[in-house]
Amino acid sequence: MSTVIERTIPAAYAWEWQLRGSCRGVESAVFFHPDGERGRARAARVRRAKQICDSCPVLAQCRNYALAVSEPYGIWGGMSEDERRAAARRRPWGHQGA
Repeated sequence: MSTVIERTIPAAYAWEWQLRGSCRGVESAVFFHPDGERGRARAARVRRAKQICDSCPVLAQCRNYALAVSEPYGIWGGMSEDERRAAARRRPWGHQGA
């Protein structure tokens, strides 16, 4: 019989970094595309979101979180969905989560 040891992090601690994000108070539509958004409109929205991320004090935590949970939607830690998928493919052993 094997023993499984599970490590847990209190929820408040795991999410506390989000309270310090530069995105706090910014409309979520800046970071998550509406249905059917394409071309120039999408590129402009992504640029705006990434500009907000550029000066964010929790950029690394946000990016690490999104990569660890394979976040499928939105701009997180200055990375788009496609950029996160590409980064996940480059990770050793195909590791997808924390």
